[in-house]
Amino acid sequence: MDSRKRDDEAVANRWTPSTIHRDMWVDPADDPRETVDERGALLESLRHFRLTVEMKCADLDAEQMARRSVPPSTMSLLGLVRHMAEDERHFRRMAGEDSPRIYRTPEDRDGDWNGAVADPAVVEDAWRQWRAESEVTDRFIAGFADLGTRTGEAPLREILVAQIGEYARHCGHADLLRERIDGRVGQ
Repeated sequence: MDSRKRDDEAVANRWTPSTIHRDMWVDPADDPRETVDERGALLESLRHFRLTVEMKCADLDAEQMARRSVPPSTMSLLGLVRHMAEDERHFRRMAGEDSPRIYRTPEDRDGDWNGAVADPAVVEDAWRQWRAESEVTDRFIAGFADLGTRTGEAPLREILVAQIGEYARHCGHADLLRERIDGRVGQ
């Protein structure tokens, strides 16, 4: 028997119904696929999208970071970083902190986008704010053993899923913004 046929038979024999759970391919304890608990899956998704934002902005100068998408939109990568800092700040308020908005005001509800100007100090501040707010979010989430805990308005898992959705939406925008700047596309 040639080695390829032996390998095929070994694979076929490995993925046959188990002896403990006849309706499954393998016993759950023997399943080679990585399984992650709910918390791990959600936190990894959040981490993934945060890293994507950083990757999309890598190696850009202040002018490129502040470059608007298309008129009349005020969307830019810098505005996106500022916007996500505001979104991350929501977790401070859930923790009961008196946390006024960073960029938005009653007079300028789009201050996160409108104030995204081509100034290296503005870019540096946006990254500093975003990182600080992300760290607060992480500490807040770590303080709860049960993601079903209500945090005032909803269970923590729902707030976390909404935050991941917000990042996912804006990572799509970041793909298009970056492509417009220098032609680089996402992965």
